[in-house]
Amino acid sequence: MEDANVVEANDGTISVASAFAGYQQAVQDRDHKFLTRAVEEAYRGVECGDGGPFGAVIVCDDEVVVSCHNMVLKHTDPTAHAEVTAIREACKKFNKIELSDCEIYASCEPCPMCFGAIHLSRIKRLVYGTKAEASIAIEFDDFFFSDTLRGTGFYQKAHLEIKMADDKRGHHNRAGIKVEILGNIKWID
Repeated sequence: MEDANVVEANDGTISVASAFAGYQQAVQDRDHKFLTRAVEEAYRGVECGDGGPFGAVIVCDDEVVVSCHNMVLKHTDPTAHAEVTAIREACKKFNKIELSDCEIYASCEPCPMCFGAIHLSRIKRLVYGTKAEASIAIEFDDFFFSDTLRGTGFYQKAHLEIKMADDKRGHHNRAGIKVEILGNIKWID
């Protein structure tokens, strides 16, 4: 790597001229390589009729750990998105639920469920190919909640009622939570 040009301003602040263009290009090339693999996986899934046009690749130490596509139709499972499927397979492969040494490359911006799975598995980096709006345009509604989470609400689903339960005494915001421990049900207030 080339040396950085360090410049000290009159106010004492220091700025560093970008000396890492080569590094940035290498990261871009690497990202493109793995993202291309995720897109190829998406095509594979559509060709065999397993589900929607989405692919995901999990990488650890510059090696592909798993490469998966959407399996919603094949498994009759609405949670079998490419990213979730890839996370499940990677966890099985490593025999652990934390993938903090891994990165995930997804053909499209993950829906909230997939983003939640990425977060919970502690994957350190996410790179995706296109924004959720591209999927909405071809009538995949899994991304309506993305819009809601962003705060724009334009694509919110109107078919879902969300309500916090009242507790057994009718108190709102203090819902009693059933906790079953070894067959005993207890109320916690």
